[in-house]
Amino acid sequence: MGLDAVPLGRTGTKVSEIAFGTWRFGREDDTGDIEIGRDRAHALLDAYADAGGRFIDTADMYGEGRAERYIGDWLQDRDEDREDFVIASKIYWPTRKQGPNDRGLGRKHLRYSIDAILDRLQTEYVDLLYIHRWDDETPVEEFMATLNGFVEDGKVHYLGTSTFEPNAWKVAKANEIAEREGFEPFTVAQPRYNAVNREIEGNYLEMAAGYDLGIVPWSPLAGGFLTGKYSRGEEPPEGSRGATDEMFRDSYLTDANFDALEAIESVAAETEATTTQVSLAWLVEHDQVTAPIVGARTPEQLRENLAAAEVDLTQEQFDAIAQAK
Repeated sequence: MGLDAVPLGRTGTKVSEIAFGTWRFGREDDTGDIEIGRDRAHALLDAYADAGGRFIDTADMYGEGRAERYIGDWLQDRDEDREDFVIASKIYWPTRKQGPNDRGLGRKHLRYSIDAILDRLQTEYVDLLYIHRWDDETPVEEFMATLNGFVEDGKVHYLGTSTFEPNAWKVAKANEIAEREGFEPFTVAQPRYNAVNREIEGNYLEMAAGYDLGIVPWSPLAGGFLTGKYSRGEEPPEGSRGATDEMFRDSYLTDANFDALEAIESVAAETEATTTQVSLAWLVEHDQVTAPIVGARTPEQLRENLAAAEVDLTQEQFDAIAQAK
């Protein structure tokens, strides 16, 4: 099993066709325990690298900075060149005691945060820096100028935008300002996108095509809905999000979503793959998607997810999933 390299939008950099997300690294659960500690994080990173994976996604606020520290330690411990990996992080949220300037995209916070990110990762630069949320309180000119300075200083190679709500016009405005002022533009977008969450289809994807943005979607498995653990008309499995989270139930356990899931299950039977693998393969083969971001709790689960790269969908199968929602 090996992951192919694909272009990162219109940049000159290539990345693995499936990215590895580290949002669970160092994360405290409801009992205060760390969900994925340093040793298991390193085992997961080893499994990803051993499969040919080179595109690692993190954020300064994952595990209150622990995720970046785990990655930085792993890069130092592993006998490979830093240049072999494309590392993406995100900037916006506080990672220290909160004060009035400890969040957002203001220049003071951005300049403090980028140095802290590089220190935790033990690297001189990040390949891709996303803004983690939009900041309506900071002028676009201010944060685009500051981010451009990071690129000019060699601390960042490329800029991206990662937001919960797809704001096509805001991204377009920022890139128009960047073009006007000679700043580095956003070249990558990280929205939520999967076979049941289709909110970016239409204006957002059209905007992304117009600016030639690479799309690196989060939540490719719809919070676990597309793994096949749920069935129409049946109670959610005990302990699952569907059983414990009312908002998840209302958002995902709908007839329209089960229509899409059943189309995926049908394709999975035809291809002798899992529903998880087919759901990911649908994104891997999507014309506008650069690389979906997968997470995992164990190396075995990660290897199963990465095997999605070996699933080949026919155009008919791809269209059946696309049209089911």
